[in-house]
Amino acid sequence: MNPIVEALACFLGFLLVGVALPHGYWRESTVDGNVITTSTIYENLWMSCATDSTGVPNCRDFPFLLALNGYIQACRALMIASIVFGALGLAATLVGMQCSKVFGENYILKGRIAAIGGVFFLLQGICTMIAISWYAANITQQFFNQLYAGTKYEIGQALYIGWSSALLAICGGSCLLFSCKSSLPRKKIAYKYQPGSRGQILSTVATSHTAPSNYDRNAYV
Repeated sequence: MNPIVEALACFLGFLLVGVALPHGYWRESTVDGNVITTSTIYENLWMSCATDSTGVPNCRDFPFLLALNGYIQACRALMIASIVFGALGLAATLVGMQCSKVFGENYILKGRIAAIGGVFFLLQGICTMIAISWYAANITQQFFNQLYAGTKYEIGQALYIGWSSALLAICGGSCLLFSCKSSLPRKKIAYKYQPGSRGQILSTVATSHTAPSNYDRNAYV
């Protein structure tokens, strides 16, 4: 695959994770009623919002960090780590491209730096995939739990954006890593030169092909 296409896929994955993190619709629920009381409740990792039938949102931030559920805190940490890994991977990929003027014409070093960028994008995709899937698993678990008395939510738009980001980052990072690794020159194996071995082999072959003769040279006409 073309390295430019791989870098573009990784950049799109990094861009989408930046869109998914502040997106408000990680999970959403609709409270049915009459025309006046119908409202939509939606949340993300940072705040909870509600809109009435007129479409006016009313949002409040989560007040206490330690009062949040453990999976929300873990998803926050994973998404922030994903942003950091994506930024490092983007910087390393830009430096490691052959068209870059950094490090001149040292393409071996550039290939290694680009491979490191692929590793960072892989870590970004893995962190995003874990956070999004963990959050979605809790939504579905509460939704299908008959004994759960709280508000039941459905999967929001941000989770689909996050899954797309994770797949692009994992695919692009893997292709970038293996393409840069395969383009590096392999180490040559040095063999010790023995000049006397060829002469010994030739003399042995000549001796084996020379048949003993019982006739003198003067016996031939």
